Amino acid sequence: MPQYRKDPDAIARLDPEQFRVTQQSGTEAPGTGEYLGNKEPGIYVDVVSGEPLFASSDKYESGCGWPSFTKPIEPAHVSELRDTSHGMVRIEVRSTHGDSHLGHVFPDGPPDRGGLRYCINSASLRFIHRDEMEAQGYGAYLDQVEDVR
Repeated sequence: MPQYRKDPDAIARLDPEQFRVTQQSGTEAPGTGEYLGNKEPGIYVDVVSGEPLFASSDKYESGCGWPSFTKPIEPAHVSELRDTSHGMVRIEVRSTHGDSHLGHVFPDGPPDRGGLRYCINSASLRFIHRDEMEAQGYGAYLDQVEDVR
């Protein structure tokens, strides 16, 4: 089993926006994220640790301005924490091993798919296309990836 961790070398390679989002719990501007309109099959991993987070088959268009997913590909890799910043109560999601801020989870997702909306910053993610998953060590997740419609 791969060892995922908060990698100082990966942190040093982050661009300013990735650093602000993942290390300082920032939020990218709505509608600006690289993966918002991505409809390719594959998985999304933590930009810092590489731990698998979300599958393209669980991504949907929520209209919120950020990539949205119905569930994590590997629930143990996503930690949920109470967030009372900005005068509201929300549930923050962070990568378990990389401790990267990913975004928030809300109870307004598609009811027929569990009812959750994981609202995730593109800056915290790295996308791995289905065709590259095996070569990059994510072959075990191929059965969870399908073409996005």
